[in-house]
Amino acid sequence: MDGPAQAGAGADLMAPPWKAVLFDLDGTLIETAPEIADAVNDTLQHLGHDPVEQTRVDAWIGHGTRELLISALANSRSCAVQDVRRSPDLPDISAVFTRHYERRCGTRSRLYPGVRETLITLRAHGCRLAVVTNKEGRYTDVVLRAHALEGLFDLVISGDTLPTKKPDPQGVLHCLQRFSVHPEDALFVGDSSIDAATARRAGLKVWLLPYGYNMGQSVHACGPDRVIETVQEVLEPVA
Repeated sequence: MDGPAQAGAGADLMAPPWKAVLFDLDGTLIETAPEIADAVNDTLQHLGHDPVEQTRVDAWIGHGTRELLISALANSRSCAVQDVRRSPDLPDISAVFTRHYERRCGTRSRLYPGVRETLITLRAHGCRLAVVTNKEGRYTDVVLRAHALEGLFDLVISGDTLPTKKPDPQGVLHCLQRFSVHPEDALFVGDSSIDAATARRAGLKVWLLPYGYNMGQSVHACGPDRVIETVQEVLEPVA
């Protein structure tokens, strides 16, 4: 896990070329898949189903925990996701999953390298920072607190903060409005085609990381403005 930023870090850097940087959460700032898989398998075993492997869960991440659970149930029941959505027992199963994920949330996640230092440096140069995630707010808050990141963001938009979620651009546009920043002066950093579509619809440049959760697809196929290997590369333009 990342250590604290060095004293005076970023003191010799130029001002960043953007006024706001917006980040996805899962697979971008924090690796959360292991604890999500734990909660999924807790739920499946509660229902008498076999557990699923980590890579399968990774491919389901991106649209929020409800959609992830629906995908897991469809896989275990060998049926279509539409059938699961119409299933009368879905609300009860969702409640079971919620209990398990609340217990697991923040227990086996980790910061990706350089995340804390990058956020601190951007803030030191006056960048407004936001998280825009499809994860429900109660889980977003726990994960951010578990890694002591909550104080580094000016705004956090979760999957249930607004009536819509990614790839709808309203979360991004809400941040820009609050920050009084134009789209051309902001950057979105994510790990998936969902993030790319969200940024494009909001008029932002988008940089994607290749190590996150893109439903098993390469992020290069999304046509981002840039693919970066680590979050720290966001700082290259300010060096």
